[in-house]
Amino acid sequence: MKSLRLILSNPRYFAPALVFASLNIWFGTWAVYIPTVKERLQIDKADLGFAIFFLALGVFVIFPLASKIINKLGVGRATWWGVVLNSVFAVMPLIAPNYYFLCAALFFFGACNGITDIAMNTLVTELEKKDKVQFMSAAHGFFSLGGVAAGLGSFLIPIIGNPFLHMLFMVLLVFVANFYFKNQYVQILAEPEEKEPFSLKLFKPLFLLGLIGFISFASEGAVVDWSALYLKEVTPAPEVLYGAGFLAFSITMTLGRFLGDGISEKIGSIKIVALGALIAIGGYVLVLSAFTLLAISGFALIGLGFSVMVPELFRIGGKVKGVDSAQGIAFIAGVGYAGFLSGPVILGFLAESSSLSTSFLALLLCAILILVITFGLSRKK
Repeated sequence: MKSLRLILSNPRYFAPALVFASLNIWFGTWAVYIPTVKERLQIDKADLGFAIFFLALGVFVIFPLASKIINKLGVGRATWWGVVLNSVFAVMPLIAPNYYFLCAALFFFGACNGITDIAMNTLVTELEKKDKVQFMSAAHGFFSLGGVAAGLGSFLIPIIGNPFLHMLFMVLLVFVANFYFKNQYVQILAEPEEKEPFSLKLFKPLFLLGLIGFISFASEGAVVDWSALYLKEVTPAPEVLYGAGFLAFSITMTLGRFLGDGISEKIGSIKIVALGALIAIGGYVLVLSAFTLLAISGFALIGLGFSVMVPELFRIGGKVKGVDSAQGIAFIAGVGYAGFLSGPVILGFLAESSSLSTSFLALLLCAILILVITFGLSRKK
């Protein structure tokens, strides 16, 4: 909890952590109203899925440009402009007058999410390097808290009674808070990195980090999308426990991120990723036991194991020799998001052709692959 105390006691570190929370508040509040938007525009599930694809497309389009934009503006200003643009485009999908406007609004909302994601992770990486502190994992914990805040905000739905006003209220609240703290980071610039010409030697560690990111994000997406169905069909659990797997996963994910920095500081980034993989492997073994309570405990262990991986990947990626921090983080984030979006789809096809148990067996093998990769990374440092 050392990094959490650091964030809460020093506005220099609380300010970027607030951006992490804000990103999930914007996104989570929009997600609450997806059924409402579907009903208002009278579109079917296929049309809605295609519209949400534009959200992902916006993220992917901005990733190749992110490092150049961040280096041009400066990482502090890029983070602040990300806050400003998200505050504008977060409300757009909720006032879309037609389907085409919705697709366009989601595209730009996705692009704003993407640039903010890369900028805020780069900002934390730079602060860690400048100040010789570690709080990346705890900052990601604030991202998880943002999702909790968005969920609690859903209780305002019957009180406000208007999706646009609800989102506007959340946006203004978040914007004012970020405006108050922006001077803590807006002038920060990334330290120039002496770049090396492209080579396979330089690309290999980034590729391995990206592969871990792909698996980590894909596993997270799989638990979000498939845990309830797994508990229902495979264990089988009573209806009241269908959501227990995801709840256990979310709680340990948040807790692990607040504990991760202290452990990382003691044992190092590569070892904590390996430790996370071992914990996740144990979690998958429990899930595959097909007993309800053991499976729920397994989802909790999976959340704990993967909680430290993504923050550590960003921390390592921002420090790869010969690659500037924004570029390294953008690469890992891009590959990771590809895993988050495609992983559940791939597992769905696997579940349809075989079974859900086979899908989670594949995830177990992927966790073992992460453990193997860490041995290669430890040799590359």
